[in-house]
Amino acid sequence: MCQPDVVPLKDREFERFRHFIHERAGISLAPHKRQMVSARLQRRLRHLGLHSFDAYLDRVFEPGQDHERQHLVDLLTTNETYFYREPAHFDYLREHVLPAYRGQGLRLWSAACSTGEEVYTLAMALSDALGSGDWHILGTDISRRVLEQARQGVYPLERARHLPRAWLERYCLKGVRAQAGNLLIDPRLKSRVKLEQHNLLQSRRDGERFDIIFLRNVLIYFDPPTKRRVIERLYEALRPGGLLFISHVESLHGLDTPLAMIRPSIFQRPSERRGAP
Repeated sequence: MCQPDVVPLKDREFERFRHFIHERAGISLAPHKRQMVSARLQRRLRHLGLHSFDAYLDRVFEPGQDHERQHLVDLLTTNETYFYREPAHFDYLREHVLPAYRGQGLRLWSAACSTGEEVYTLAMALSDALGSGDWHILGTDISRRVLEQARQGVYPLERARHLPRAWLERYCLKGVRAQAGNLLIDPRLKSRVKLEQHNLLQSRRDGERFDIIFLRNVLIYFDPPTKRRVIERLYEALRPGGLLFISHVESLHGLDTPLAMIRPSIFQRPSERRGAP
């Protein structure tokens, strides 16, 4: 069987891709990502009948090509995730944070929710700790493609191998027939989650503030100025006393931010001080 011809990705073309995704999403594509970019876009070029990446980029920047620009963002963003990732954060929520919210409202934002595994794991944690109380979760991502997957709430069982068995049995349905080998998120849990597109470089337009924000395994893709800008946007969206969770492999070191570190990877916005009586 003949393999389709591979279109070479030239240095100049790769730089154009790097500039595009940095301007659009703040992501810094390292030089070693060149092969990834080429591999992910080969099928798109064939679909459009184009024979060079320059021709594709020229099309992307044509007026009226908003859909193709979004498609390119979807192809260039990395979305590797699974349920119950970095479990120490969920342990910290259960032991040190959520008990204080029993009987109170809680708003949580999963700020780069990808295909939804994190946002639904958080929903399980909140449901387990707070029951049917007044809690809701917002999940956002820059990629429309992954948000559509998250809305479906259907996943290979393999992605849930780290979930506590009690949560798997309580909040997931086992797929049958055409869905054999998959799990389905219980609709009652899905009803607590709102999913929408959002660019982390921008402020939340609705002005909503959150008690807890998760942004994990994302800051590693930003250069320092972009990281600072993203943290500023998240700070705006945190309520006084609210918590920000980042990945254990990430750091805010070197950033001028008023967030106080509670422990590595967990930060808090200071509570507002009241004036003297």
